[in-house]
Amino acid sequence: TDDEKFLFKGEYTDEAGDNLHYFQSLTTENARDIIACGFIPEKTFLFSDLDYVGTMYPNIVRIWKAVTTNTVTGIFGFDGTSNIGKMAFPAIQAAPSFASSFPRLLQCDNKANLDMACLIPCAIDQDPYFRMTRDVAHKLVPKSHPLGGKPALIHSKFFPALQGAKGKMSSSDPNSAVFLTDAPDVISSKIKQHAFSGGRDTSKEQRELGADLDVDVAYQWLRFFLEDDDELEAIGKDYSTGSGQYWSTGTVKGRLIDLLQDLVARHQVTRANISNDDILTWMNQDRCIL
Repeated sequence: TDDEKFLFKGEYTDEAGDNLHYFQSLTTENARDIIACGFIPEKTFLFSDLDYVGTMYPNIVRIWKAVTTNTVTGIFGFDGTSNIGKMAFPAIQAAPSFASSFPRLLQCDNKANLDMACLIPCAIDQDPYFRMTRDVAHKLVPKSHPLGGKPALIHSKFFPALQGAKGKMSSSDPNSAVFLTDAPDVISSKIKQHAFSGGRDTSKEQRELGADLDVDVAYQWLRFFLEDDDELEAIGKDYSTGSGQYWSTGTVKGRLIDLLQDLVARHQVTRANISNDDILTWMNQDRCIL
């Protein structure tokens, strides 16, 4: 959604013009990161709205026709100061919910494929877009569609910033997150210095009371990244009771540092081997992914 980034965060100056090309370049780098995660190329299509919008345009127009300005304003809080692109964008976000937006990739000349259901994994902040979509979905699919065209959603939890629940990850604040480009020493420094601790102020209190796991960022991140459930349970038990191997904040942060350094290093090696031509292959719409 390079268009969304520009519409909501883009800038213009008389000297330099706008920075749309910057957001287009982010799409390429984001695609490189996604590919490095190990998706199956024969079953995956990556696209930039700026490049692919023409193919989706018939469905975008249908959604524009079906949704009123009052509805969009009520859902997203737009007002007279919002640029018209913001008002138009929800329909662009909604269009990929329908198989007919991918006529070649999903072989929609076969009418049965128009009945495909859509499952959208997303963070909770994207939910309003698809609640809107569900309200008008029946107008974009054949009557035979088993769900009346309504997309289904899986909501993922927000990943806490290093500063804790009150903080927010931001590319403008390098200490709010660990980035996939970070070196091992940078990862270690960020976790040690900036990860909010749920541990107590003194060793004595920590031994007596244990840590508050609900606010401890290192433990919360381990819940996402540590695949061994038994180890995670053991760490949580030690840390919350102030006993055992992982009784202290330092030991829990140490385990997270080791985990992240290994994960990021492996990702960087894979990512470095992905060329621009590889990305174009993943973004080629003249193929079938069924």
